[in-house]
Formats: sequence, structure tokens, C-alpha cells
Amino acid sequence: MKNKSFLAFDLGATSGRTILGTIEQGRLQMKELTRFSNQTLQIGNHSHWNIYSLFEHLKTGLAAAKREGVPITSIGIDTWGVDFALIAEDGSILGIPYAYRDPHTIGMPEKYFQLISHEKVYGLTGIQIMNFNSLYQLFALSQAKNSLLKSAKEILFIPDALAYMLTGNKVVEYTIASTSQILNPKTKEIEPELLVKAGVSPSILGDIVMPGHLIGRLRDDLATESELGKVKVLAVAGHDTASAVAAVPALNENFAYLSSGTWSLMGIEVKDPIINATTLALNFTNEGGVEGTTRFLKNITGMWLLEQCLKDWKKEGITYAYEKLVQMTTSVPAFQSIIDPDYESFANPSCMPTAIAEYCWQTNQIVPSTHAEFVRCIFESLSLKYNYVLEKLKDLAPFPIEKLHVIGGGSKNPLLNQWTANATGITVLAGPSEATAIGNIMIQAKAAGCVNSLQEMRQIICNSIQLDEFIPENQTIWNEAYQKFLTITKLNQETSVQHI
Repeated sequence: MKNKSFLAFDLGATSGRTILGTIEQGRLQMKELTRFSNQTLQIGNHSHWNIYSLFEHLKTGLAAAKREGVPITSIGIDTWGVDFALIAEDGSILGIPYAYRDPHTIGMPEKYFQLISHEKVYGLTGIQIMNFNSLYQLFALSQAKNSLLKSAKEILFIPDALAYMLTGNKVVEYTIASTSQILNPKTKEIEPELLVKAGVSPSILGDIVMPGHLIGRLRDDLATESELGKVKVLAVAGHDTASAVAAVPALNENFAYLSSGTWSLMGIEVKDPIINATTLALNFTNEGGVEGTTRFLKNITGMWLLEQCLKDWKKEGITYAYEKLVQMTTSVPAFQSIIDPDYESFANPSCMPTAIAEYCWQTNQIVPSTHAEFVRCIFESLSLKYNYVLEKLKDLAPFPIEKLHVIGGGSKNPLLNQWTANATGITVLAGPSEATAIGNIMIQAKAAGCVNSLQEMRQIICNSIQLDEFIPENQTIWNEAYQKFLTITKLNQETSVQHI
């Protein structure tokens, strides 16, 4: 088959990239063309995403692709979940999208549950309750009588909004819509009642399309400006985690995955959603995957903890290379300070080291004081929390979990990967680090006929990357540490399975 090249725009909450991927003789070759910062825009008391700046970065990426001198078969965009743009009757974008960390949704789930029960919302959607889910963002805007929402005819999730800016065509892609807590994972359709209760018309969301759908082609002005011509723009798995999971290089279904970055997302890939009283109590989520699969997973606060510490330390004029961070941990005794990474005070504190220190003081532990002590506390606590979630997954999975695949930026962290293997007691396979962009590209390749199935996609990925293997060590010590973790965090509550 003739070589084909694809362009992936992979946009995260802190940075974005333009990646060129080429399928050549059954292997995937990738090249990063551009990389840029993506930061929330603070206006008054609110946080927003500068969608127009992102659009300019996409245009820069198109120009970079032209300079490569290869025909581009198609373009795909993936981003973080839940956030959206408001679209007016005339097709213009109203204002700028709110960012999910904006405080206007604080307390909104509890207020919403006065109108419709928590249990019913979860039973309809299978999505974990987080105050920034799209449903509660819309409810917050409605409660505030937001004038832009009143003027909006429809909403487009961020990857769909950017694709609209590229093509002029509007779609609602399945995987990104599945993060909203508005979509039913069983019917794969919007639940109108949830929007009505939020004070929003159900017509605000259009028909769902699946990954691989042709959205359209580059608008005439962009086709001319970039000199790429009328290239196809596809709806890939618009949610970055959905694209990343599509790139897990597993050869059978008996695996769990850990998409490791600012957020850690641990889960399994299943055919049908898992929705019961246990998953409700544990706040597990059922999000859309490729080929109609469900990503049954749990969001865990990930490297956000370390990123925010590093941000605070940078204000002191101190920066660290990763190798130095790893070396620092060896100077600190093991398990002297343990936290629950998902404790509410770590969500968006003014100072992360202070928040961690206060947690340790309140739980009668040694309070970290040196940077090395904070780093060791974070890495050990993440490893132990991963084990906690994996234990729950083992109880709920319809198959045995034999291996844990770590994908995303965290797969390049050998210390955390080894500690995760130690904590969980199963083999960890790390890679690819560029899983999201790879999944984006491979979904485009499937739409172009280069591969026929998700399993063929994964076989090509296996042929194209090198995996690092981590075997569990020091099991007795880590088992004892896990019991200490459960005691400190009070996460050792048992729940029984009851179907909703």
C-alpha cells in the first residue's frame, strides 16, 4: 500500500503539539512539527480557554505541514474533555469558553441533585460526579442567567469547535460528548431530561458522530493560506484519553491502562458500560471509546501535584531537571509522608506544598519540609493510589487483569513506573509516551483504509515502538505501606455490588 501521511493536533490543558504521522510498510513514523503553550486566560474572577489563540496555533501547524512537502491525507483534533464553546444562531462563537477549573461550578452538582437525584444522573450516564462536568457547567450558566447562554443556539465541545473553525461544519463527536455527563453510554445518545433540568434546551446539542467521521474539508481561505489544499478534517476520538487508549499496544483484552500526565486515568476497555451502586459509590466513569467500546475508568489527580510544586519553587528561583528529582528521592526515608492525591484541598490550591504539608500535619505524619520530601511523598502516594484503584478494577472487570499499560508522558518516568509495579504487584509495560497523538493518527489511518480494526491498529503500534517492562519488587514492604495508606486516607470502605 502507498505510504500515507496524517496530521494530528493534540491539545492538552497545558500544551499542544502538531504531529505528522506516516504509515510506511506496516509501521508508524512520527515527527513533531510544532509545540506550543496552552494556558487558561484569567479575566476577572473567571478562567477561560483562548480558543482564538489555539486556532492560530493550528494555522501555524498547517503551515509547518506544508513545509514537510508530503501530501496530507487528513487532519484530526483531540483535546481534554468537558469544556465547550457557545455558538450563536448566525454561526459565530459567543465569547470565549470557560475552563473546567473555573470556580463557577463549585457546589453545582449538589444544587442540581435537588432537581434530579444523584443516583438517577449516574444511572443514566455512568459518569463520575465532578463539579466541572459539562452538565454542571451548563447548569451554572443557566443559574447565573448568563446572557451568552441565552443567545446560544448550540454548543460544540472544544475539538469540535476547532474543527468547525477549520471547516465551517459542526458535529458532536461521541468520545468527547461522553465526558459531559449528558450522554447515555448504553444508547449512545443525549439524555434530554438532564438538559431540561439544567434549564437548557435539548436542541443545544446536535446528532452524535463516531470516530472516523468526515467532518469536512479545510475552508477555502485556510486551504489557500496553508497551501495544503482542501484536506479532509476527520472526527477522531476527540477526547484525548480516548485517542490514547486506542494506542495501548495490548495484544489481548486482559489489561488495565494508566494514561499518565497532569491527570492520571486508570481503567479497562469493555464492550458494555458498568453501572451499579458500587461504581457509583467509587465514582467510576464510563466514557466512550473507539469501535463502540467503553472506557471504564477512574480519574486520579496525577502529575498536577508535582507540576504545581515545581511552579511554586520556580517562584523561588529554583528549577529541577527530571533526573535531579529522581535522585532527590533517594535521600528521603520511604513512606514517611503519604497523601490521598485526590483530596479536595489539592484541586487548585494557592500553594501546593502548603496544602500537602497541612494534610500531613492533620493526619499526624511527618510534615514534608524539603523539596526532596515533597517529591517522594507525591510519587509514593500516586503509586499507592494506583494500587487502590486497580484493586477496585480487578473486582469489577469481566476478565482477569494481567498487565498494566502506562501510556502518555508519565510512561517516561521509570521511577514512578517501578514504584507502580511494586505497589500493584503486577507487571507494568510503559509506552508509548505519545499515545494520544498515535491514537489520533491511527484512527485517521483506519478511516483511510490503512488498517481494518482496532486490533490491527494496536499491532502496528507494537511493531513501531519499544516498550519498557517493570517487574514488581519488595512486595512485603509495599504491602505494608499500602495498609498505612488506607489507614491515613480512610479509603478502606467496602461496598457491595448492586445494579441500578
